[in-house]
Parts: sequence; structure tokens; C-alpha cells
Amino acid sequence: MKTYKLLFLLFTFLCVSVSVEAQRGARIGYIDMEYILESVPEYQESATQLDGKVQRWKADIEKMNKEIDQMKLNLSNERVLLTTELIEEREEDIKIKVDEMLKYQQDRFGPNGDLDIQRRQLIQPIQDQVFNIVQEIAENKKYDYIMDRSTDPSILFAAKRNDISEMVLRQINRAAKREEATNRREKKEIEKREELSVEEEEAINEREEEVQAKKEEREAIMEERRRVRDSIRAARKAEFDARRQRLLEERQQRRDSIMNARKNKNGGGPPEGDGNEDGEGEGDGNL
Repeated sequence: MKTYKLLFLLFTFLCVSVSVEAQRGARIGYIDMEYILESVPEYQESATQLDGKVQRWKADIEKMNKEIDQMKLNLSNERVLLTTELIEEREEDIKIKVDEMLKYQQDRFGPNGDLDIQRRQLIQPIQDQVFNIVQEIAENKKYDYIMDRSTDPSILFAAKRNDISEMVLRQINRAAKREEATNRREKKEIEKREELSVEEEEAINEREEEVQAKKEEREAIMEERRRVRDSIRAARKAEFDARRQRLLEERQQRRDSIMNARKNKNGGGPPEGDGNEDGEGEGDGNL
């Protein structure tokens, strides 16, 4: 009898558990991998470098195409002057050049080409990091499913409250800050931030953004003051230099005027002092 009662209680408990689980429903979250990648500075820097390589590769292919077009044009213009053997030789050279261009294009942009390989190498570390963080969030927050909205075309609508992309980004940023921490004090500050709830961290981030905005505003005001001060100083210096130049010119004009007046007084001859000295010399000669 006791055994039957125990089995009945166990069966009832299982039914209640299944009912509660059914009422709760599956908890589903999602991430936007493209948004996460765009928000990671290291990825953006590497992506920019890869874009630079792609542009160089395209420029190389364009240069090869121009050389091929020129070879074809030269052959067309000179065909009537060439022997059959020379024409075949030119055509073979063009074919070799075309094959080189196609191989280069395939090696760079084809399946398993340099672009494909370097993109995978660029994305893979972040994807692995996101995967580990998503698993941790799923276990801590009791998610049953977490999907990637950027790669799943079947998701036609997803409520913003189920988006955990920001959680993933915070974890990535925290990991980066831990690696950048240079002393124990910085590591402790990072650990304290990690213990905060999402709401507390957002509030702190808002305060930090306000402080940073005020700091930038003060720096902008100080920079404007320095600019105005330097402008005033430059204007004063230019005015001083112009006044000094005018005084020098006026002084030189007065000197020139005095010299011209002396010349006119002496009839264009030598100054009076020289005439007196000559007179004394003549007196000596008469004696």
C-alpha cells in the first residue's frame, strides 16, 4: 500500500513539473553577429587592412587586363605585317598572359583563395569568443535557444528584449580590458565592474559618458580661448611690426630730405666742409 502511495506521489510530482515547464515555455534569445563584429575595434582594424589588400589585388588584375588588351590591339594592328609563325607566337603570349591573370584572380578571390582564407582567419577568433560567451550566458540566464539573427533568414521578427548582443559585447570588452590591465589596481576595478548588473553598468556608463562630454566641452572652450588669444597676439604683433616699419621709413625719409637740402644749398657740389679745406690748401700755395 505504501509503495502505491509513493508511486502515486511521484507520478503527481512529474505531472506538475511537466505542466510547469510547459507553461513556462522555451526561453529563446538571439544575437546579431554582424553588429557584434562591427562593434569590435580589433575586427574593424583588421578588416580595414584586408580591404586595403583587396584594393591592391584588384588594381593588379586591372593592370594585367590592360596589358592583355594592349597586346591584343598590337596584334590586330600588326597582323597584316606578320608571318603566320609570328602571329601564332603572339597569340601564345596573349594566352599565357590571360592564364596568369585568371590564376591570380582565382588565387586571390576564388574559393579557398587568399580573401576567403584571411576572412576566416579574421572572423574565427571572434566567433569562438562569441560562442563561449553565448554558452555562458545561456547557462546563467536559463536560455533554451540562442540564435544568430544575421545568418538565419527564417527569423522574420524578434523582440528587442530577447537580443543579447550587448551582453556579448560587454563580455568581449571586459576580456579585452583584462588583457590590457597593467597592474593589480586596474584588474580589481575591472572585476568590480564585472560584478555589476546590466542596469548598474548602464547607469555608470551614462555617468562616464556625461563626464567625458563635459570634459570635451571644457577642452573645446579652452581651445577656443587659446585660438582667440593667439589671434589677438598675432594681430597686435602685426600692428607693432607695421608701426615700426612706418617709423623706420619716416626716419629714412627725413635723412634723405636733409641730404638733398644740403646738396641743393651747395649747388650740387661737395659739402661746405670740403670747400673750406680746399681754400686753406690754396692759401698755403700762395705763401
